[in-house]
Amino acid sequence: MSIRLLPDYLINQIAAGEVVENGASVVKELVENALDAGANQIIVDIVDGGRTLINVVDNGSGMSAGDLKNCIMRHATSKLPDDNLMNINFMGFRGEALPSIASVSDMMIDTCNGADENGWHLDCCNGEIKPSDWQSGTRIRVQNLFAKTPARLKFLRSDRIETMAVLDVIKRLSMARTDVGFTLNNKWRFPKDQPLIDRIVAVMGDDVAGRMRCVSAESSSGAMKLFGYISEPTLRRASSVDQFLFVNGRPVKDKVLVGALRAAYMDVMHAREFPLCALYLTLPPANVDVNVSPTKNDVHFLEPTHVRAFIIKSLREVLSQNMVDNALTTGVQQNENKILFNSNRIVTPCLRPVSNAPMVHSPDKVQNSFAQSLMSDFGAIKKMSPSPAQNNINHIFDDMPLGRVIGQIANKYVLAATNDSLVVVDQHAAHERITYEKLRAHKIKSQPLLTPIVVHLKSEDVVAVLTIVDDLRESGLVVDSFGDDAIAIFEKPADWDMDWGMALHAIADEVRAYGHSSQLKEKLHLKLANYACHHSVRAGQKLDLEQMNALLRDIEQTEHGGECNHGRPVYKFIPITQIDGWFERI
Repeated sequence: MSIRLLPDYLINQIAAGEVVENGASVVKELVENALDAGANQIIVDIVDGGRTLINVVDNGSGMSAGDLKNCIMRHATSKLPDDNLMNINFMGFRGEALPSIASVSDMMIDTCNGADENGWHLDCCNGEIKPSDWQSGTRIRVQNLFAKTPARLKFLRSDRIETMAVLDVIKRLSMARTDVGFTLNNKWRFPKDQPLIDRIVAVMGDDVAGRMRCVSAESSSGAMKLFGYISEPTLRRASSVDQFLFVNGRPVKDKVLVGALRAAYMDVMHAREFPLCALYLTLPPANVDVNVSPTKNDVHFLEPTHVRAFIIKSLREVLSQNMVDNALTTGVQQNENKILFNSNRIVTPCLRPVSNAPMVHSPDKVQNSFAQSLMSDFGAIKKMSPSPAQNNINHIFDDMPLGRVIGQIANKYVLAATNDSLVVVDQHAAHERITYEKLRAHKIKSQPLLTPIVVHLKSEDVVAVLTIVDDLRESGLVVDSFGDDAIAIFEKPADWDMDWGMALHAIADEVRAYGHSSQLKEKLHLKLANYACHHSVRAGQKLDLEQMNALLRDIEQTEHGGECNHGRPVYKFIPITQIDGWFERI
């Protein structure tokens, strides 16, 4: 069979198959072009989920008649002035969007650049350009999507689902550019120059107000910067729908970033739940390749391991702040879910060191040697009687973030009071977090093996495992190659019994898919979390006043003190003003 060149219309339709999946992908390409044209106000209207009509109007720079003619030619772009694919600072740059869209629909363009005496109109069906009365910016009308390729129509979903897909595109682009105003169908509006936190609330919902933590970090070299907001661990979703990730201003769905986000929340959120975020990573354009897919949703990092480590470290620093740190560094902003503190409420040193947190079991009662070694320096709960000075220290507790203890409710909750709030503390969740953080602070002990465990793997899996030997060593697993198709385990975490063959296969699969593996760290987290859960103060256990005060003082100084290992809240604040409302005192 002889080789022939495909006709232009077929080439465009093949390209459209890569770029144009549905109405949402058309809107994405057109809005990105509007942003690159300098628009600060973009109006989008769709009919039947984009199937019948997509209309995008912007107030950007517009085009001349010559540019209008070239814009529907393949690989024609104004976005690469120096022809350098490693220095891309535009949303769109491939020059395939407009000709691809025109090949599968009826598309018309009206534009005016402000320099010409009149605007211009292009009918992409016949290529005819004529003067128009369009005065500024650009309008693109896409009608009858896939009319020229009717077989693609059957792959479109219902109009409602397609409309929600378009809305998701608008949300992500509006989060990328808070300086630009967006309107969809005159129903969903995101005003121009909206503060980022206000746009986050508008996009994610009113329930995130006051529950997002600010992230601002810079790498030691200054090459990478991370800014944005992440949700407190008690605010989560059942899916990743409200995770907004950006690289150099571009919305992406990157596995390195998603994996780093998951790893950062490992200690404070269930694996089947998802945090909310709006994170903006900036790094030199030469260190990231955005030209890896036609849709531009994926990126490749030059040093993905460094990017991942930087993000995890930055997010964990924000998540791990304890209440005393907050009291010393932030102003007061209290509600029933979040607590910050005023500079005139400086916290004095805690009455009891954290290492003396009350524990249910003494080390000598712990049978597991691994757990016993971790628990050896922990104190045990002992029967306490109120000290003579008890009545004289209550005024000190007034300056503590969780206030002074009032009593215990149903042997489950500790009731305390601050100057302006009633505080309810889940005693089991609080002590579970304290116990877990103490366990986690201990270095994992490795157990040398007299006879190495040899696990046979595919050669490519052996290479994958060997790329993360340092990470495995941090988790107590010392391995090395045993020929080209096997891994030998020379040391393993003490008192860990598991199917190491299955574990190494899973680790290799994860490394090959994502470039890293968190298998062992997740298993360690589950092991410590389960132990902390089973060896902490239980619901139904009666505590005396001194034990309750000690519990509150310790949770104030504990990292992640606001939530237990499963992501449940440890305490809730009920403002006095809210209580006043109950009794009609407002």
